[in-house]
Amino acid sequence: MRLHEWVAEELGYFREAGLDYEFRDQLRSADGKRHDLGDRVGAYQTFESGRTCDVSSACHWTINMAAAAGHGRLYADAYSVAPCGIYVAPGSDIRRPEDLAGVPISVGYQSGSHYSTIEALDAFLERDQIKLSFADGLLFRRMERLFDREVPAVSLFSGPAYFMQQVGFRKIVDTSFMMAVMVDENANANDVQKYLQALRRAQTEIDLHTYRYTHHYKKEFPQRFLDMMDTRLFGPGERLVFEPYTEDMYSSTQKWILERGIFVEGSPIQRSYQESIAPGER
Repeated sequence: MRLHEWVAEELGYFREAGLDYEFRDQLRSADGKRHDLGDRVGAYQTFESGRTCDVSSACHWTINMAAAAGHGRLYADAYSVAPCGIYVAPGSDIRRPEDLAGVPISVGYQSGSHYSTIEALDAFLERDQIKLSFADGLLFRRMERLFDREVPAVSLFSGPAYFMQQVGFRKIVDTSFMMAVMVDENANANDVQKYLQALRRAQTEIDLHTYRYTHHYKKEFPQRFLDMMDTRLFGPGERLVFEPYTEDMYSSTQKWILERGIFVEGSPIQRSYQESIAPGER
């Protein structure tokens, strides 16, 4: 759900890095229902059950807690930032963040939209006024339900956020958030470095020539929306930052999560920062 892999593929950066790879279609479908995993199943649960890839990405809150729980290792030499917001339909009476008090906001359970919605609305609402709905699936499914006016407010990021703005839906508050990289315990560290370096080259190219590459968003959207999309209006989306995810970031993020009771079953933390991070350039 970002441009980097598509740009690295188009410009041959993966091949030049010496990676043997293939792209698999995990997202495209006639609608967003493929992304409806059910209530209280989100990014953390997919790591808990074991993702079938060597390198993955999700919000830094989830990667942090999953790595601390022993479900992979956090790659600490880079992170990314995804533009995100809470969106409503054009005719909605919701105009300000304060109008979201008591309104169910569709987010992914223990995913970036979950944490970032709480963090952003903390500045406007009392904690008991923030009402989240976990019943509407992952990103594209939530987008589809808002498009069809089946839910009042939805958290969306990157491509889906750009699309909904294009067709007239309104952003009520920005909730942009940090993502991190998860590495499988048995992944080849050299290949992981090659992959990230290819993405670093792709980031530079996206910074230089964003609008040469926004057409790639169409490769990820549900098919029903493709004819409506004008990707000339889209922006760069998620941005990779090649700075360290530090021990202080690791511990302060866990403190924030646990203080808010987001893991109702209790703390899953079993490993220290040094035990949780993948081998890298440090």
